[in-house]
Amino acid sequence: MRKVSLRNLAAHKVRLVLTVLAVVLGTAFVTGSFVFTDTLQRTFNGLFEDAAKGVDVRVSAQEQGSIGVPLADVATVEALPSVRAVVPAVDGQIVLLGADKAPVQTGGAPSMGSSYIPPDQALGEPETFVAGTPPTEPGQIALNEGGAERAGLTVGDTTQVLVPAHGVLGVTISGIYSVPTDTGGFVGALFPAAQATELFTDGAHVDYVDVAGDGSLSQEQLRDELAAALPDAKVQTGAEVREDVKAEVTSALKFMNYFLLAFGAIALLVGTFIIYNTFSMIVAQRLRELALLRAVGASRGQVGRSVVTEAFIVGLLGSLIGIGAGVLLAYGLRAMLNAFDVGLPTGSLQLEPRTVIVAIVIGVLVTVVSAYAPARRASRIPPVAAMREEHASTGDSLRVRTVVGVVFAVLGGALLVLGSQGTGGSAAATVGAGAAVLILAVLLGSPALSRPVVGALGAVFARPFGAVGRLARTNAVRNPRRTAATAFALTLGLMLVTVIGVFGSSAKASVDELVDSGISADYILTGPPQIGVPVGAADAVAEVPGVADAVALKGLPVTIDDEDTFGTGIGGQLDGVIDYELRAGSAALDGDVVVASESFAAEKGWTLGTPVTMSNKDGVVVTAPVTGILVDNQILGNWFTSESVYEQLVPAVMRADLAVLVKAAPGTDIPALRGELEKASDPFLVVQVKDREEFKGEQAQQINTLLAVLYGLLALAVVIAVLGIVNTLALSVVERRREIGMLRAVGMQRPQVRRIIYLESVLIAVFGAAVGVLLGLAFGWGFVRTLADEGLGTVAVPWGQVVAMLLGSGVVGVLAALWPAVRAARTKPLEAIAGI
Repeated sequence: MRKVSLRNLAAHKVRLVLTVLAVVLGTAFVTGSFVFTDTLQRTFNGLFEDAAKGVDVRVSAQEQGSIGVPLADVATVEALPSVRAVVPAVDGQIVLLGADKAPVQTGGAPSMGSSYIPPDQALGEPETFVAGTPPTEPGQIALNEGGAERAGLTVGDTTQVLVPAHGVLGVTISGIYSVPTDTGGFVGALFPAAQATELFTDGAHVDYVDVAGDGSLSQEQLRDELAAALPDAKVQTGAEVREDVKAEVTSALKFMNYFLLAFGAIALLVGTFIIYNTFSMIVAQRLRELALLRAVGASRGQVGRSVVTEAFIVGLLGSLIGIGAGVLLAYGLRAMLNAFDVGLPTGSLQLEPRTVIVAIVIGVLVTVVSAYAPARRASRIPPVAAMREEHASTGDSLRVRTVVGVVFAVLGGALLVLGSQGTGGSAAATVGAGAAVLILAVLLGSPALSRPVVGALGAVFARPFGAVGRLARTNAVRNPRRTAATAFALTLGLMLVTVIGVFGSSAKASVDELVDSGISADYILTGPPQIGVPVGAADAVAEVPGVADAVALKGLPVTIDDEDTFGTGIGGQLDGVIDYELRAGSAALDGDVVVASESFAAEKGWTLGTPVTMSNKDGVVVTAPVTGILVDNQILGNWFTSESVYEQLVPAVMRADLAVLVKAAPGTDIPALRGELEKASDPFLVVQVKDREEFKGEQAQQINTLLAVLYGLLALAVVIAVLGIVNTLALSVVERRREIGMLRAVGMQRPQVRRIIYLESVLIAVFGAAVGVLLGLAFGWGFVRTLADEGLGTVAVPWGQVVAMLLGSGVVGVLAALWPAVRAARTKPLEAIAGI
């Protein structure tokens, strides 16, 4: 029987290629996901092996996000007899101006300024200068090679650097140095120690302190000694520091890996239906052959195992090819991200044994499981019955699966509606459960559903083609199981595309509504997400003639009632720049006050006059009364406070504005004011001036970028679905070869044969697309409703996209049918009738 299976595969090469291709596409995405993230992991691990090199112990603050280690602790460490050297670390974010006078774009890589450590004081390998000298005087900086090349700067050039908490300062490039980690767009500027301390610290704290011992104690012993001397600090060995950093990166990469693997799973799921459909058709076409094997003595088990053996070979072959394709996919993904300048480090691609094993196991398992049901069905058919010519076209009743599908549809719809009435994780889980049940309902009920729907579509699309159209319609509804299985792959792909489209449209509509109904300012000043609007920009634009108000919004992370929470500091008064509805008290921000949203106040039990105690990571505590309660406002968040409270809780070196809202004075020429605002903010390099429409457009562009990535990944599932239609039609042509020969013999021309296949494919594709779009709209509506408390207050349907997908599905149907149609048209009548 093994020989029979091998010879059968060899005899049907086209069928083999089409089936293998479905496995290849699914396993390639899984392989590519692992290879890509393993490559990043290995590269980052290599970079971190040099981190904290030469450091025996690092002393840092207990709380991440605090101002740092007190300088008094540095003196304590230096006084210990077992300590040889101590290096306080001083660094912070910067923006470097390039030779073209524009800010240097680093993608996702950091742009950092830090203190230069002379070689005789460095604990690890000192920087190697390839040109110039280290910075020695205020106003000098040294740049890493990659940063200097990116900025177009050389030794002796003058430029500017923006330090968010201090503003802009002029600098001269004193030298250029090389470092092992000089990849991925990183910009590293070294400042003289005194100036770095002035720019990046409050003068009383440093970020952390690196310590080298004199050799008398092990790292662990030195750590314990320092921990005893500094009970309030976090003390780690150099090895522990490196492991912590690696763990953080690994956690971040896991999210990316899960994200990519989710799309691989989608591709495999779609591929599973194609493989199942393919083997179902193969078994149907080979019933007489399998029956003959039974008649000459083959047992049911042998017949079933022969089909499973074919599936195993197909799965193994497809998985091996998919591994190679996955490596190419990872390479392409990395090249694409580098083209978008996201600042990833470079390194050789890593193909781990685990990746090969997982890809092979998944590919083979999916293929064998998909083939098992057809194999089992084939083994149960009595030989005499299977030898009848008409047996292949018969099928089991659809009644039971249709009834079960209807029950699931009612249950899934109820869960979907129930979940959409609430918000939060539990509501989303209920909607997700309803979506899963509805998908199962469609899977079970789509054969019965395909008959009336495809019949109705055929009455519309096929009518203009006369008898040819009627034949195509009959072919499409003749085997509803096959039609439903073929269309279901496309249904899944377009369902996901539609869900994402609804999310994107709803997000953009919600932002538009939020801005239109909540912001009354004429202009909005913004900066890069990692920096924000530098300190001083709000004061600069406030001095522009014609500006009535320039109100800065400032992020304020604090602890309230032992819980970390995020509020907003307001630099000014809200009236005139933000529309809000007061429920009680006043929104005036004079002195130390807190204003809360209605729902947050209810959650915390706050009323007017309730004292709110806020503390930061350094233990600074501020208590302020609740003086106002507002109707929930997405722009203002759960609570906000005055600038005086913000300044008490946020050290000067860590301050920056999220945005600045500018309101023009009555009678001011609004368009002319824009030019004055841009002049006033130019010295801050990264500040952009936008009106409300431009601000909405910026948010929409960010959403569109994310959607483009998701659509690109989902395109794989759609491609697999299209190949499934090609596969099904090609096998259908083989199955109906005698029928097509009869039609040719009685006078049907080749163009008419091709037209039948085209129309049949279009009907299947449009049916699958319509079901997928309807499901996607329902699921998107349900999930968006559960996110109302996260700012998605408007459900919007991308009608243009919906129409485009339905029209596109017709085009897909024609394209998918090109090769099968040509193959059918070339059928020789006499040979087909004779069964040659």
